[in-house]
Amino acid sequence: MRKWLIGGLSLLFVFARSPEERTITDPASVVSPGSASAGPVPIEDLYFSRGLNSAAWSPDGSQIVFGTNLTGRYNLWKVGANGGWPVQLAVSDDVQESPAWSPDGKWIVWQQDRGGNEYYDLYAVPAGGGAVSALTSTPDISESSPLFSPDGKSLAISLKSKTSPASDVALFDLATKSVRNLTNEKSNDRSWIFTGWSSDGKSVIANRSNPDGTDVSVYRIDVASGAAENLTPHAKAGMYIATSVSPDGKTVLITSDEKGGYQNAALLDATTKKLTWITDVKWEVASADFSPDGKWLTYSINEDGRQDLYIAAANGTGAHKLALPDGYNAFVGAPHAFSPKGDKILVAHQSGTQPGDWWILDVASGKAARLTHTAIASLESAALPPSQIVHYKSFDGTTISALLWLPFNLERNGKNAGIVFPHGGPTGQTLDTFSRTITALVSRGYTVIAPNVRGSTGYGLAFQRMNIKDLGGGDLQDEVYAAKFLAATGYVDAKKIGITGGSYGGYMTLMAIGKTPDVWAAAVEQYGIVDWFTMLQHEDPYLQEYEKTLLGDPVKDRAVYEAASPIKYLGNAKAPLLVLQGANDIRVPKEEAEQVVKILKDAGKTVDAHFYAEEGHGFLKRENQIDAIRRMVDWFDRYLK
Repeated sequence: MRKWLIGGLSLLFVFARSPEERTITDPASVVSPGSASAGPVPIEDLYFSRGLNSAAWSPDGSQIVFGTNLTGRYNLWKVGANGGWPVQLAVSDDVQESPAWSPDGKWIVWQQDRGGNEYYDLYAVPAGGGAVSALTSTPDISESSPLFSPDGKSLAISLKSKTSPASDVALFDLATKSVRNLTNEKSNDRSWIFTGWSSDGKSVIANRSNPDGTDVSVYRIDVASGAAENLTPHAKAGMYIATSVSPDGKTVLITSDEKGGYQNAALLDATTKKLTWITDVKWEVASADFSPDGKWLTYSINEDGRQDLYIAAANGTGAHKLALPDGYNAFVGAPHAFSPKGDKILVAHQSGTQPGDWWILDVASGKAARLTHTAIASLESAALPPSQIVHYKSFDGTTISALLWLPFNLERNGKNAGIVFPHGGPTGQTLDTFSRTITALVSRGYTVIAPNVRGSTGYGLAFQRMNIKDLGGGDLQDEVYAAKFLAATGYVDAKKIGITGGSYGGYMTLMAIGKTPDVWAAAVEQYGIVDWFTMLQHEDPYLQEYEKTLLGDPVKDRAVYEAASPIKYLGNAKAPLLVLQGANDIRVPKEEAEQVVKILKDAGKTVDAHFYAEEGHGFLKRENQIDAIRRMVDWFDRYLK
């Protein structure tokens, strides 16, 4: 049980101890909060409040380098670990992320793509400031996720060709700028992900994973020879993900779903290959880091979309929750969230009413201090609509969790507009984080519900796999029943419900208006799939393999692909549709959006579209973010109000 005080309103949330213990919410029990100061939150306030993307400690623990869009572009800045004004290190129109600080403290390396196309090169800048140098320049090969070797002479990186579905682990020699593969994956349905170096630099730990992350093994790879040893051999599919290596190299901290399909944290003995379990719960646990001094380990527990952080002794005993504000908390940092001395931890905190910030927690005292202040002053003082978790039964009795936002001072007269907000993925989850889009909509009078439908992560493997070869089937009905929940609250008119989402949420939007046209009065589709066959022709090869894990073989399971494609139903759409799309999207290429517009225009339907140049899968340039949300609000105002 937890209590929040938001704008003078006391909110009480009762958490189930596992997904099975969730209780169904009476729609009539949800209440619009009251606030005398509530009003539409200015869109500029939402998007001039900064965002953060990644961070790393300096070797002496005195500074932190991080990515932020302080200027409207996600570039690299650094700030003192005790706070102060940040200093910009590099300038680019493109996103700079995944910084790594060299062991001698002299250099910072990061990854950067071109216009959101997700094919990265590596760059370096002196830690004290200076000229930026390109370490790689390979438009058809992506080098990403750099982490320095203990001696600082090389970088472990992820290496992927445009034409290959597989990523490999490679070493980048900083003196010669040459690349040497440590892995050479031959299977289309496997990729390698680097976890960490041994303290002597003679070996690395890496994960070999299938595209949807349901079958993962941990390997130790000898740096000199490239010989790889499987530390988690298993006969049937299972998740074993390494996240950290102990300083002595004897133990690997992992996340596994071996316990009944629910993610838990465990210690893997690198010699005996035996597991010692740290947790045994049915919520989603994610292991995190060992401390550099070998005293501690960390992990997180996601309970129904809200996440807490835990620290325990290095043997997994004596765990306790870190004292952080309630909401969604996460560990941040490369190579780990601990400071080099192990006395501090860098974490991210956000909630439905608080944009994301970095906090620094002192391990000895347990006290946390806020390092960044991303929200501009007017947003800090504004009345922001709080979220609440609700549960409802879908068409077949399956319990669905959802986040619900009710506008302030709403009359329960059955005349108001509502919006269903499906998430991306589908192997993803709507979390109780700060959403600028949802805040803009709810503060303008829209009741918004974001369901975690079947196929979502966070509720165990069985639930995650409920939509396999049934995309746009049961999961769409879960969205429809979310709309029914809105109407049942007594606040929302069933004839004034819209739907919007991005990626798989965009796909679900298209599927909804085509397959269940009478439910929806308006829709905004963002970079969503319309035809799974054309997706296979145009999307990145890795995502082609991911698609097959969901739908099967495109030849043998052709009927499954056809039934799951919105193009089959789009002619039935009644809801006016707005399409928003990035021109450089490799996940859902622009050809999908172009098909949607042509089909609806040819059928005489109401449709409009806007394509954003130099944007990929989602919009990261501030002016485009503002433009997109303005178009969305105007569209819903026109057709729902």
